[in-house]
Amino acid sequence: MVFTVLDGRTAFREILTAPLPQRAEIARAFLEQAAGMYRYFPGEADVIEMHHMGSGFRLDVEDARYLPALDAMAEANVWGRVESALQHALAVQLRATPDITVPEEIIVLVVLGNPDDEHFMNDSLAMVANGSVTGYLWINIWPTAENLEQIEAIAVHELHHNLRFANRVWDPATVTVGEHIVSEGLADAFARQLYGNLGYTRIGLGALDDDEVFAKVCTGLGVTGMEDFTAWVLGDAHALRYGGQPVGLPTGAGYSAGNRLVDAYLEAGGMTADQALLADHDEVIRVALRRAEDP
Repeated sequence: MVFTVLDGRTAFREILTAPLPQRAEIARAFLEQAAGMYRYFPGEADVIEMHHMGSGFRLDVEDARYLPALDAMAEANVWGRVESALQHALAVQLRATPDITVPEEIIVLVVLGNPDDEHFMNDSLAMVANGSVTGYLWINIWPTAENLEQIEAIAVHELHHNLRFANRVWDPATVTVGEHIVSEGLADAFARQLYGNLGYTRIGLGALDDDEVFAKVCTGLGVTGMEDFTAWVLGDAHALRYGGQPVGLPTGAGYSAGNRLVDAYLEAGGMTADQALLADHDEVIRVALRRAEDP
Protein backbone atom coordinates (compact mmCIF):
# COMPACT_ATOMS: atom_id res chain seq x y z
CA MET A 1 0.00 0.00 0.00
CA VAL A 2 1.34 3.44 -0.96
CA PHE A 3 0.51 6.90 0.33
CA THR A 4 1.11 9.49 -2.37
CA VAL A 5 1.18 12.86 -0.63
CA LEU A 6 1.05 15.43 -3.43
CA ASP A 7 3.71 18.11 -3.11
CA GLY A 8 1.50 21.11 -2.46
CA ARG A 9 4.40 22.92 -0.81
CA THR A 10 6.16 23.21 -4.17
CA ALA A 11 3.09 23.42 -6.39
CA PHE A 12 1.37 26.19 -4.47
CA ARG A 13 4.52 28.31 -4.38
CA GLU A 14 4.78 27.98 -8.15
CA ILE A 15 1.12 28.91 -8.51
CA LEU A 16 1.26 31.88 -6.15
CA THR A 17 4.36 33.37 -7.76
CA ALA A 18 3.01 33.02 -11.30
CA PRO A 19 1.15 35.88 -13.02
CA LEU A 20 -2.43 35.93 -11.83
CA PRO A 21 -4.00 35.02 -15.22
CA GLN A 22 -1.90 31.84 -15.37
CA ARG A 23 -2.58 30.50 -11.90
CA ALA A 24 -5.74 28.53 -12.53
CA GLU A 25 -4.23 26.53 -15.39
CA ILE A 26 -1.05 25.80 -13.44
CA ALA A 27 -3.22 24.71 -10.52
CA ARG A 28 -5.38 22.55 -12.76
CA ALA A 29 -2.49 20.26 -13.70
CA PHE A 30 -1.67 19.77 -10.02
CA LEU A 31 -5.23 19.35 -8.73
CA GLU A 32 -6.21 16.89 -11.45
CA GLN A 33 -3.93 14.34 -9.81
CA ALA A 34 -6.66 14.01 -7.17
CA ALA A 35 -9.66 14.43 -9.46
CA GLY A 36 -10.82 10.89 -8.69
CA MET A 37 -12.12 12.09 -5.34
CA TYR A 38 -14.97 13.72 -7.26
CA ARG A 39 -16.01 10.57 -9.09
CA TYR A 40 -19.40 10.42 -7.36
CA PHE A 41 -20.33 13.98 -8.29
CA PRO A 42 -22.94 14.29 -11.06
CA GLY A 43 -21.41 15.17 -14.40
CA GLU A 44 -17.75 15.99 -14.80
CA ALA A 45 -16.44 18.02 -11.89
CA ASP A 46 -14.06 20.87 -12.67
CA VAL A 47 -11.12 20.73 -10.24
CA ILE A 48 -10.73 24.52 -10.11
CA GLU A 49 -14.40 25.02 -9.28
CA MET A 50 -14.24 22.27 -6.67
CA HIS A 51 -11.11 23.81 -5.15
CA HIS A 52 -12.89 27.13 -4.69
CA MET A 53 -16.13 25.51 -3.49
CA GLY A 54 -14.10 23.62 -0.90
CA SER A 55 -12.76 26.89 0.55
CA GLY A 56 -9.34 26.56 -1.07
CA PHE A 57 -7.23 29.69 -1.55
CA ARG A 58 -8.42 31.80 -4.44
CA LEU A 59 -6.70 31.40 -7.78
CA ASP A 60 -8.21 34.60 -9.17
CA VAL A 61 -7.12 37.19 -6.58
CA GLU A 62 -3.87 38.57 -5.24
CA ASP A 63 -3.57 38.12 -1.48
CA ALA A 64 -0.46 39.04 0.48
CA ARG A 65 -1.40 36.54 3.20
CA TYR A 66 -1.08 33.45 1.03
CA LEU A 67 2.69 33.04 0.72
CA PRO A 68 3.39 33.63 4.44
CA ALA A 69 0.68 31.09 5.28
CA LEU A 70 2.24 28.60 2.87
CA ASP A 71 5.60 29.27 4.51
CA ALA A 72 4.05 28.53 7.92
CA MET A 73 2.77 25.20 6.64
CA ALA A 74 6.16 24.37 5.15
CA GLU A 75 8.03 25.36 8.32
CA ALA A 76 5.68 23.14 10.33
CA ASN A 77 6.47 20.27 7.91
CA VAL A 78 2.77 19.72 7.34
CA TRP A 79 3.15 17.44 4.32
CA GLY A 80 5.85 15.30 5.91
CA ARG A 81 3.96 14.99 9.19
CA VAL A 82 0.81 13.94 7.35
CA GLU A 83 2.66 11.17 5.54
CA SER A 84 4.37 9.93 8.72
CA ALA A 85 1.08 9.95 10.63
CA LEU A 86 -0.70 7.99 7.92
CA GLN A 87 2.05 5.36 7.78
CA HIS A 88 1.97 4.96 11.56
CA ALA A 89 -1.82 4.83 11.76
CA LEU A 90 -2.07 2.23 9.01
CA ALA A 91 0.45 0.02 10.82
CA VAL A 92 -1.54 0.31 14.05
CA GLN A 93 -4.80 -0.49 12.29
CA LEU A 94 -3.39 -3.51 10.45
CA ARG A 95 -2.08 -4.98 13.69
CA ALA A 96 -5.63 -4.90 15.03
CA THR A 97 -7.42 -5.91 11.80
CA PRO A 98 -4.87 -7.64 9.54
CA ASP A 99 -7.43 -9.04 7.10
CA ILE A 100 -9.12 -5.81 6.01
CA THR A 101 -9.12 -4.58 2.43
CA VAL A 102 -6.66 -1.71 1.99
CA PRO A 103 -6.50 0.48 -1.13
CA GLU A 104 -3.39 -0.08 -3.22
CA GLU A 105 -2.77 3.67 -3.19
CA ILE A 106 -4.20 6.61 -1.28
CA ILE A 107 -3.59 9.99 -2.91
CA VAL A 108 -3.38 12.76 -0.31
CA LEU A 109 -4.09 16.39 -1.20
CA VAL A 110 -3.32 18.99 1.47
CA VAL A 111 -4.29 22.51 0.44
CA LEU A 112 -4.14 26.04 1.76
CA GLY A 113 -7.50 27.49 2.69
CA ASN A 114 -9.20 30.80 1.95
CA PRO A 115 -9.01 33.24 4.88
CA ASP A 116 -11.76 35.41 3.35
CA ASP A 117 -14.28 32.59 3.59
CA GLU A 118 -16.00 33.47 6.86
CA HIS A 119 -17.84 30.17 7.15
CA PHE A 120 -14.61 28.24 6.67
CA MET A 121 -12.67 30.38 9.13
CA ASN A 122 -15.35 30.72 11.80
CA ASP A 123 -17.84 27.85 11.66
CA SER A 124 -15.34 25.25 10.43
CA LEU A 125 -12.45 26.65 12.50
CA ALA A 126 -10.31 26.96 9.36
CA MET A 127 -10.26 23.25 8.63
CA VAL A 128 -12.27 20.99 6.34
CA ALA A 129 -11.34 17.51 5.21
CA ASN A 130 -12.72 14.43 3.47
CA GLY A 131 -11.58 10.84 3.49
CA SER A 132 -14.81 9.15 2.46
CA VAL A 133 -13.81 8.37 -1.15
CA THR A 134 -11.67 5.25 -1.22
CA GLY A 135 -8.17 6.01 -2.42
CA TYR A 136 -8.21 9.76 -1.67
CA LEU A 137 -7.70 12.03 1.33
CA TRP A 138 -8.26 15.78 1.14
CA ILE A 139 -7.33 18.23 3.89
CA ASN A 140 -7.79 21.99 3.66
CA ILE A 141 -6.45 24.22 6.43
CA TRP A 142 -5.58 27.77 7.16
CA PRO A 143 -2.46 27.38 9.31
CA THR A 144 -3.69 28.48 12.71
CA ALA A 145 -1.67 27.25 15.66
CA GLU A 146 -4.45 24.81 16.53
CA ASN A 147 -4.61 23.31 13.05
CA LEU A 148 -0.84 22.97 12.78
CA GLU A 149 -0.72 21.21 16.13
CA GLN A 150 -3.54 18.86 15.16
CA ILE A 151 -2.49 18.00 11.60
CA GLU A 152 -1.57 14.38 12.33
CA ALA A 153 -4.87 13.71 14.05
CA ILE A 154 -6.80 15.33 11.20
CA ALA A 155 -5.08 13.04 8.69
CA VAL A 156 -5.64 9.92 10.78
CA HIS A 157 -9.34 10.71 11.20
CA GLU A 158 -9.71 10.85 7.42
CA LEU A 159 -7.68 7.67 6.94
CA HIS A 160 -10.09 5.89 9.26
CA HIS A 161 -12.98 6.84 6.97
CA ASN A 162 -11.04 5.58 3.96
CA LEU A 163 -10.33 2.21 5.55
CA ARG A 164 -13.79 1.75 7.06
CA PHE A 165 -15.55 2.40 3.77
CA ALA A 166 -13.14 0.29 1.78
CA ASN A 167 -14.60 -2.56 3.83
CA ARG A 168 -18.20 -1.52 4.47
CA VAL A 169 -20.76 -0.41 1.88
CA TRP A 170 -22.01 3.16 2.13
CA ASP A 171 -25.31 3.01 0.28
CA PRO A 172 -26.71 6.52 -0.34
CA ALA A 173 -30.18 5.04 -0.73
CA THR A 174 -30.29 3.55 2.75
CA VAL A 175 -27.59 5.26 4.82
CA THR A 176 -28.80 6.98 7.99
CA VAL A 177 -27.69 9.91 10.08
CA GLY A 178 -26.79 7.34 12.73
CA GLU A 179 -24.35 5.60 10.42
CA HIS A 180 -22.69 8.89 9.53
CA ILE A 181 -22.43 10.00 13.15
CA VAL A 182 -21.01 6.66 14.28
CA SER A 183 -18.39 6.81 11.52
CA GLU A 184 -17.30 10.24 12.77
CA GLY A 185 -17.17 9.02 16.36
CA LEU A 186 -15.11 5.97 15.39
CA ALA A 187 -12.69 8.11 13.38
CA ASP A 188 -12.26 10.51 16.29
CA ALA A 189 -11.80 7.62 18.71
CA PHE A 190 -9.03 6.19 16.54
CA ALA A 191 -7.34 9.59 16.29
CA ARG A 192 -7.65 9.96 20.06
CA GLN A 193 -6.13 6.51 20.56
CA LEU A 194 -3.01 7.79 18.79
CA TYR A 195 -2.97 11.49 19.73
CA GLY A 196 -5.03 11.93 22.89
CA ASN A 197 -7.38 14.90 23.02
CA LEU A 198 -5.92 16.29 19.79
CA GLY A 199 -7.95 13.54 18.13
CA TYR A 200 -11.23 15.30 18.79
CA THR A 201 -12.60 17.11 15.74
CA ARG A 202 -12.59 20.64 17.13
CA ILE A 203 -15.99 21.70 15.84
CA GLY A 204 -17.53 18.99 18.04
CA LEU A 205 -15.93 20.05 21.31
CA GLY A 206 -18.41 22.79 22.13
CA ALA A 207 -21.33 20.37 22.51
CA LEU A 208 -19.42 17.36 23.80
CA ASP A 209 -20.93 17.51 27.30
CA ASP A 210 -24.29 18.98 26.32
CA ASP A 211 -26.95 16.41 27.18
CA GLU A 212 -29.70 18.35 25.40
CA VAL A 213 -27.74 18.40 22.14
CA PHE A 214 -26.99 14.70 22.50
CA ALA A 215 -30.67 13.92 23.06
CA LYS A 216 -31.67 16.03 20.06
CA VAL A 217 -29.17 14.30 17.77
CA CYS A 218 -30.46 10.92 18.94
CA THR A 219 -33.93 11.82 17.66
CA GLY A 220 -32.49 12.02 14.15
CA LEU A 221 -30.40 8.86 14.04
CA GLY A 222 -32.83 7.14 11.69
CA VAL A 223 -33.09 10.01 9.20
CA THR A 224 -32.26 8.95 5.64
CA GLY A 225 -31.54 11.07 2.60
CA MET A 226 -28.03 12.47 2.53
CA GLU A 227 -29.28 15.92 1.57
CA ASP A 228 -30.56 16.21 5.15
CA PHE A 229 -27.40 15.01 6.88
CA THR A 230 -25.51 18.30 7.04
CA ALA A 231 -27.61 19.84 9.80
CA TRP A 232 -27.64 16.68 11.90
CA VAL A 233 -23.91 16.05 11.63
CA LEU A 234 -22.28 19.45 11.12
CA GLY A 235 -25.01 21.69 12.50
CA ASP A 236 -27.35 24.41 11.31
CA ALA A 237 -24.68 26.90 10.18
CA HIS A 238 -23.23 24.36 7.77
CA ALA A 239 -26.69 23.38 6.56
CA LEU A 240 -27.50 26.99 5.71
CA ARG A 241 -24.17 27.39 3.91
CA TYR A 242 -24.85 24.39 1.68
CA GLY A 243 -28.56 24.93 1.06
CA GLY A 244 -29.93 22.53 3.66
CA GLN A 245 -32.62 22.97 6.29
CA PRO A 246 -31.60 23.70 9.90
CA VAL A 247 -32.88 21.38 12.60
CA GLY A 248 -31.90 23.30 15.72
CA LEU A 249 -28.37 22.00 16.32
CA PRO A 250 -25.10 23.81 17.01
CA THR A 251 -21.98 23.36 14.92
CA GLY A 252 -20.42 19.91 15.25
CA ALA A 253 -23.35 18.36 17.11
CA GLY A 254 -23.06 15.08 15.25
CA TYR A 255 -19.38 14.78 16.07
CA SER A 256 -19.99 15.34 19.76
CA ALA A 257 -22.81 12.78 19.78
CA GLY A 258 -20.75 10.33 17.75
CA ASN A 259 -17.91 10.50 20.24
CA ARG A 260 -20.29 9.86 23.13
CA LEU A 261 -21.93 6.91 21.40
CA VAL A 262 -18.63 5.33 20.39
CA ASP A 263 -16.98 5.86 23.78
CA ALA A 264 -19.91 4.14 25.50
CA TYR A 265 -19.75 1.27 23.01
CA LEU A 266 -15.99 0.79 23.39
CA GLU A 267 -16.23 0.91 27.16
CA ALA A 268 -19.05 -1.62 27.20
CA GLY A 269 -17.04 -4.05 25.07
CA GLY A 270 -13.66 -3.38 26.61
CA MET A 271 -12.31 -2.49 23.16
CA THR A 272 -9.86 -0.02 21.71
CA ALA A 273 -10.80 2.06 18.70
CA ASP A 274 -8.59 0.16 16.28
CA GLN A 275 -10.45 -3.05 17.15
CA ALA A 276 -13.77 -1.40 16.25
CA LEU A 277 -12.93 -0.23 12.73
CA LEU A 278 -15.75 -2.27 11.19
CA ALA A 279 -18.22 -2.08 14.05
CA ASP A 280 -21.82 -2.11 12.87
CA HIS A 281 -23.36 1.31 13.42
CA ASP A 282 -26.69 -0.09 14.61
CA GLU A 283 -24.89 -2.21 17.20
CA VAL A 284 -22.86 0.78 18.38
CA ILE A 285 -26.02 2.82 18.83
CA ARG A 286 -27.94 -0.01 20.52
CA VAL A 287 -25.20 -0.76 23.03
CA ALA A 288 -24.44 2.90 23.72
CA LEU A 289 -28.04 3.95 24.29
CA ARG A 290 -28.73 0.93 26.46
CA ARG A 291 -25.70 1.82 28.54
CA ALA A 292 -26.92 5.42 28.82
CA GLU A 293 -30.29 4.22 30.12
CA ASP A 294 -28.74 1.78 32.59
CA PRO A 295 -25.26 3.07 33.48
